[in-house]
Amino acid sequence: MSPFGALREQLLDAAAAFADGPDALSGILSGLVDDVDRALREDMEIFPVCHHSPASALAMVRRLREKQPKVIYLELCEDLQPLLTELRNCRLPVALQAFATDLDGFPPESGPLSVVAPITEASAEYQAIAYALDRPDVELVLVDRSADHVFQWLPQGASEQGESEEEQREDAALHGDSVGVEIGDLRPRFAELEEHLLHHGKVRHWSEWWDQYVEQPLAGADYETYRQVMVLIGSLFRRLRPDGAQLDRDEDRERYMWARMREHLAASGADPSQCLYVCGAFHAASRVEQFGLASEAPFEITPRTGTRWLYGLIPSSQSAIEAQFGLASGSVSIAAATWTKALSRSRVKPFELAGQKKSAKPARLPAPVPQAEVTDKLTGFLSKPPTLDGLDEAELLGWCVDIVRLARKNGYLSSTADAIAVFETSILLAGMRGRARPTPYDFQDAAVTCIEKDAVPGRRDVRRLCEILLGGDRIGQVGYDAMPPLARDVYDRLEPLGLDLQKRTLQRALIDLQANPDLVPCSQLLWMLRFLLPDGTVRPIMGSRSLGERAIQESWDLWLGRDQRALIELGYEGVTVEQVLEQRLRKIVWDPKATASVALDAVENAILYLGSRRFTDELGARAVDLLAAERTVDDAPEVLRRIRRLLAHYRATEPVLPAWCEAFVKQGYAHYCTMLPTAFLDEEAGVRQVGAMLGFLFSLESLALSLGCDRAQLEIAVQQSHPETPAKVALLWGAQSQLGLVSKADLRARCEELLDNPLVVPSFPLYITGFVQSLESVPSLTPFVVEVLSKAFARLPDNVLLPWLPKLITMLRKDAAELVPVLVREAGRTFPAGLAAVDAWVPPWSGQAAQPSAPALAPSGPVAELLAGHPATLDAVAALLGCEGEWRQPSSPPGGGPAADLLTRHPDTADAVATLLLSGA
Repeated sequence: MSPFGALREQLLDAAAAFADGPDALSGILSGLVDDVDRALREDMEIFPVCHHSPASALAMVRRLREKQPKVIYLELCEDLQPLLTELRNCRLPVALQAFATDLDGFPPESGPLSVVAPITEASAEYQAIAYALDRPDVELVLVDRSADHVFQWLPQGASEQGESEEEQREDAALHGDSVGVEIGDLRPRFAELEEHLLHHGKVRHWSEWWDQYVEQPLAGADYETYRQVMVLIGSLFRRLRPDGAQLDRDEDRERYMWARMREHLAASGADPSQCLYVCGAFHAASRVEQFGLASEAPFEITPRTGTRWLYGLIPSSQSAIEAQFGLASGSVSIAAATWTKALSRSRVKPFELAGQKKSAKPARLPAPVPQAEVTDKLTGFLSKPPTLDGLDEAELLGWCVDIVRLARKNGYLSSTADAIAVFETSILLAGMRGRARPTPYDFQDAAVTCIEKDAVPGRRDVRRLCEILLGGDRIGQVGYDAMPPLARDVYDRLEPLGLDLQKRTLQRALIDLQANPDLVPCSQLLWMLRFLLPDGTVRPIMGSRSLGERAIQESWDLWLGRDQRALIELGYEGVTVEQVLEQRLRKIVWDPKATASVALDAVENAILYLGSRRFTDELGARAVDLLAAERTVDDAPEVLRRIRRLLAHYRATEPVLPAWCEAFVKQGYAHYCTMLPTAFLDEEAGVRQVGAMLGFLFSLESLALSLGCDRAQLEIAVQQSHPETPAKVALLWGAQSQLGLVSKADLRARCEELLDNPLVVPSFPLYITGFVQSLESVPSLTPFVVEVLSKAFARLPDNVLLPWLPKLITMLRKDAAELVPVLVREAGRTFPAGLAAVDAWVPPWSGQAAQPSAPALAPSGPVAELLAGHPATLDAVAALLGCEGEWRQPSSPPGGGPAADLLTRHPDTADAVATLLLSGA
C-alpha cells in the first residue's frame, strides 16, 4: 500500500469540490502524488535538487553524513568528469567548460561551440563532488549527455536557455556566448503559472518567490520532508508545462541518464541501496518508460560526432551565473549569504575539497544511519503554514546602517534618518508580503524606496549597493595547477617581471630593455599576448612595436587575473603562444574571404612577433596568390602601403629581397596594368583606389623593370584608359605627365581652359581632387598641384568655392592625410614667409619677373672674383637650365668694402694678430 493514499483521497475530494469537471484537475492532483510515490519507491535513492539552492545544499550535507553512499550518480555532462579533480586548485565559483573549434558533424558557421557548467559552494552538486573526491572508497559518476550531444539535440540556431535580454548583459562576459548546463533547473515553463504565483505571492520575480515559499520552509525541514516536497514541485512544474521540443530533450536526457546508470551498475556490480542519484527535481518526477532500474525499455545512445572537444576550467561569477540562466540580479549573491547563515544556525559543517584555500582536513564521519521507511510527510507540510522566523533586529539594523554608509561613500546625501526609514519600511514590506522577518529582497526594495533619487550620483545605484552589502559579486579564480599548459607557460615566462599576475587587480609592468636585457623575452611575449587576447587584457602604456622600431623602455597594464577565461581558452588552441599565433595567422591568410592586404598584414605580424623566415615566406607566397586572384582594386591603397613598408624593412635588414617580395612586385605590376583601363571606367572603383594602383606602378617601377617587367605594358594600359569622371581624368593626366606623354605646360593649358569654360567651372573642384590623389604616384606634380589650388581659390566663384571647401578638407583628412604635409611644405617654399612681402610677390607660374625694390648689387668677395674670372662654367650651367642674363662687375674693388675701411682706420688689431701668427710660426 502506498503511504500517500490518504493524501491522494484528500486531493481528489478537493478536485471534485472545486473543479468544473471531474477529470482534468483530479488527474493532475492524483498524478502529483503518483509521481512522488514512484520516485520514493525506486530501489536506488533519488535526491532531487534545485540549482544554487542553499536548502538543497544543506539537505545534501545532512544526507551524505547519514547515508554515506559508495556511488554517487550526478546529473552533469559525462565528458566533464576529468575536470572535477582540478576543482581543488580553484576558488569558487568556477565553470567546467567544453570547447570546440575543429567541428566535424556540425555546420562550420556554428563554431566555436562552448558548454559551461558553473559550480558554486552553496550548491548540492559541489557538496556531492567534495564528499566523493576526498574519499577513495566513493565513486562519482557523471551520467548526463555529453557536450557533443548537447549540440546534437539542439534545434538549428537555438540555445539551451533561449535568447533573452538578460543574457546580453555585460555581466555574462565571463561565460561569453557559451551554452549553460545546470543541475536542477526548476522553474515553471508555463508562463501563466509563473505569473499567477508571483502575483499572489506579492513578489517581483521568481527568485524571490522561491526564497519565500520553498527555501525558507525547507531550510529547517527533515530529509524526508525535503525530498517529498521537491519531487512534488518538480512534478507540478512538469505537468503544467506545454509539450514541445524542450520537453522532448528533457525526456531524452532522462532516458540517457537511466541508461548510463544501468550500464555502470551492471559493469561495477554496485549495490543500488549504496548508491545516490542526484538530479533536478524536474527529472526526479520523470514519467519516461526507461525510469527506474527495473525498466527494460531500450534506448539507443547516438554516437558522438568527430568534433574534437577540449576541456578546462574558467572563472565564473555570481552575476555571470545570473545572466547565463536568466535569474534576478543579486539572487545568487543572496543565496550565498543565506547558505552562510544557514550553516551557522544549523551548525552543520559542509564538505570542502582538500587543497582549496581555507579547507580543513576531511573529518571522520559517524556510522551511517539506515534509511527509514517512507512515510507521508507531505500531508503535514501542506496542511499547516510554515514556521516563520522572528524579526532579527540586530541583523536588520546592521544592514540599514551599512547601506547608509555605502550610499554616502557613493555620493548619496543619506543620513541616520534614512537608516531609520529603511528599517521601518523593510518591516512594513515584509508584513505586506506575509513575512514576519524581512528578507534581503524586502530590505533591497526598502532601501531603493528611501534612498534612491531621481539621478544616480555615482557609478552604482542603491540596488547595486545592496547587492554589494549582502555579499557582492563573488568572482572565482582558476588555480595555476588547473590551467592548461599554455596558461602556465605564460605565467612562468612572465615571472621575471616580479608581479602577481593571478590577482584580479591591475598590474603595472615597467620594463627597461636597455638596463635589463633579460626582460626582452617578457616584452616579446607581452606583444604576442596583446595581439591574441581581447583588448584591454594586455595594454601598452609606453612603447610601440613596428617594422624597424624597437622601444628602449616599455610600460604595460596587465589584467591577466581578471581575464583568465580568455587566457585559458587560448590554451585550447595550442601548447605555446607562438604555436597559437602561427595557427591564427595561417588561418587568417587561408580564409576564403582573405585578400592580398590581409595576407601582407599577416606577413608583417609574423616578422614582428615570430621572426620565422620559413613561415614568413609561406605567408608571402600566399599573398602573391591572393593578389593574382583578386578581381577588384578595393584594397589597392592598403596593398601599396603595406608592400612599401615591407620592402623598406627588407632593404634595411637583408642583403637581398625575399623571393616572394620579388614575385609580389612582378605580379602586382602585371595585375594592376591589366586592371587599370577597367578601373578607370568602373564606377565602384574610387579615385583613391585608382591613385593607389598608379602609385604601385610608378613607385615600384624601377624594381619591377629590374625583375623583367616591360614598361610598354604600363604605357599601353595608360593609353587604353578613357575615364569619364573629372577626378579620374585628372589622375590620367598625372600619369601621362609621368610617362612623358603630356608636358607640364600642356597640363597648365588644360587647366586654364577648364577655368575659362563656365560650363566646366562647377566641376573643377573634382579635377583638383584627382590631382591631389595623383601625388601618390607622381610626387613631382606637387608644385603644379599647389599652383592649381591657388588658381582655384583665386578664380572660382563663391557659389562654387565655398560649398567645395568642406569637401576638400574632408577628402584630405580621409583619403590623403599623408599627402597634406607634402602640399604644406611646397606651399611654404612657394609663398612668401611674411606679410610685408605679399604685396610685391609674383606667383612663379605667372611668367612675370618681380620688380626689385632696390637695384641689385653684384656679389663681392673671393668667390665672386673666382667666378667672374672664369665665367665659362656658369655660362654652361645657365645655358643648360635655360637662364638668360649678363655678368655684372663686383660692387667694390678687391679688398674694399666696409670691412676694409674699418681695418684701415684701426690697424692695431690686425697688426697684433699678424704678430701672433708670425710668433707661432
